[in-house]
Amino acid sequence: MARKLPFKNFEWGPNLAYAVGLLTTDGCLSNDGRHIIMRSAEVGMLRTFSKCLNLTNNICKTDGGKGYRIQFGAVRFYNWLAKIGLTPAKTHTLGAIAVPDVFFRDFLRGHLDGDGSIRFYNDQYNVYRGRTYNNLRLSVRFISASKSHITWLQKRVNELTKLHGALICNKPSDKNRVPIWEIKFSKKESVRLLNWIYYEPALPSLERKRLSAMKALAEIAREQRKEYTMIES
Repeated sequence: MARKLPFKNFEWGPNLAYAVGLLTTDGCLSNDGRHIIMRSAEVGMLRTFSKCLNLTNNICKTDGGKGYRIQFGAVRFYNWLAKIGLTPAKTHTLGAIAVPDVFFRDFLRGHLDGDGSIRFYNDQYNVYRGRTYNNLRLSVRFISASKSHITWLQKRVNELTKLHGALICNKPSDKNRVPIWEIKFSKKESVRLLNWIYYEPALPSLERKRLSAMKALAEIAREQRKEYTMIES
């Protein structure tokens, strides 16, 4: 009989917290008690995930070729993930994740890169007396099929940042499907939140979303200095 490996606590840091955030949204713990699978439509995200955990496993295309996956076996890491709150078949049952406060924003950045979104656009309106009013719209959203998890996430963000966001239940038209829950942050709160989670330039992140966040923050900062532009006659 194989000897059971002793439990191991892994040391938290920005890289590990980010990887746990990704696993919370896009990862899967298999039922064999050993293997961990991470999937993404973006190969760059899996490369960053692998780098955070010092993995050398191959990144492969999923069946059908529309995405990518990486699978690795690590019994003690698997058991540690289970202890902090990740379990097999977690989609609808996920709850709290035991992330230290100091690394929560790294975890949240991984959560955002996995299932979250940053929406940013310029809304022009009320052309009147030679003035075009520009309003830059920004919102940040976090999504989960588990109400328990999304309410925990909202509570933790509020405790650490005093930001609240709006909790929204998106009910499906198909009664056989479960609702999708989301936290949506307003423009003002989104600015504070993005500055909080992107606190240094070289942090592990999905480059596409990081660049979107940086563009939004820069343009909103300029907007605050000049609220409208004059139309030349």
